[in-house]
Amino acid sequence: MTPLSILDLVRITQDTDAHGALDNARDLARHAEDWGYRRFWVAEHHNMAGVASAATAVVIGHVAAGTRTIRVGAGGIMLPNHAPLVIAEQFGTLERLFPGRIDLGLGRAPGTDQLTLRALRRSPMASEEFPRDVLELQAFLAPVMPGQRIQAVPAAGTNVPLWILGSSLFGASLAAEYGLPYAFASHFAPGELLRALQVYRSRFKPSEQLARPYAMVGVNVIAAETDAEAKRLATTQQMSFTNLIRGTRGLSRPPISNIEDYWSPEEKAQVAPMLARSVVGAPEAVAAGLDALIAETAADELIIVSDVYDHAARLRSFELIAQCRAERAA
Repeated sequence: MTPLSILDLVRITQDTDAHGALDNARDLARHAEDWGYRRFWVAEHHNMAGVASAATAVVIGHVAAGTRTIRVGAGGIMLPNHAPLVIAEQFGTLERLFPGRIDLGLGRAPGTDQLTLRALRRSPMASEEFPRDVLELQAFLAPVMPGQRIQAVPAAGTNVPLWILGSSLFGASLAAEYGLPYAFASHFAPGELLRALQVYRSRFKPSEQLARPYAMVGVNVIAAETDAEAKRLATTQQMSFTNLIRGTRGLSRPPISNIEDYWSPEEKAQVAPMLARSVVGAPEAVAAGLDALIAETAADELIIVSDVYDHAARLRSFELIAQCRAERAA
């Protein structure tokens, strides 16, 4: 059966502060471990009032400390925002604390706006160095070489597994060239999904980390007891994407009965392509939707976003997703 994983947005809602959002993330990971999910990732976003995972390595430590076996990692770290040495030190430390459980997904985008990028003291041109920075980071995580004068302590020798993240052909090509696993962000930018997977698989070069291509596909999935309830829960995410277009990002909003009352026809037309790969419905519809996605993409793994406002309803969504996949396998 194709493994399932979770990408958690660590949402701050109108009813939950940052502390609550971080504890909810750890609680979700603990349940996900019992439900059979393979990994639990959080992403680096800055200057977003509704997202509590800016200090990504710290959040990973919080989640890993509350779980036992599930892999925990970054989906991802926006490497142009950081010196590779510092990221190696952070994730090498996490690997020492939680051996065999840490993943490091790397993205080229800043994960924020240009004004915040300046506050991070990073040049807008830093992304041009991304391929070289990935190799430098990989070297810092490898065993120390004779004569090596700069070491990432305590990271050297941990060989934390790297992933390349992307929503375009650039990331697919780089992951193939470096022989790294690839995760495609079709949960918000699905347009190039099939082309990117074809490029990645056709150009893949084996490496010490990975002998054959391994592709993970991101997908929005919202499950509930009925199709109608799932569609209602999905309005929280639809409003978030609408607010992104409006430039009014804020706290996560509770679901509403009719999304047509919230967005304009023009906004709906802009949001629709970003959410085109979403799977929303009762368990039977979710199972069919995931089967179709796996058949179309030959994904080695799915990483699921279930952006549901209420924590209990979000837990139930992930539980239903896991159950319907298990029943399909049986």
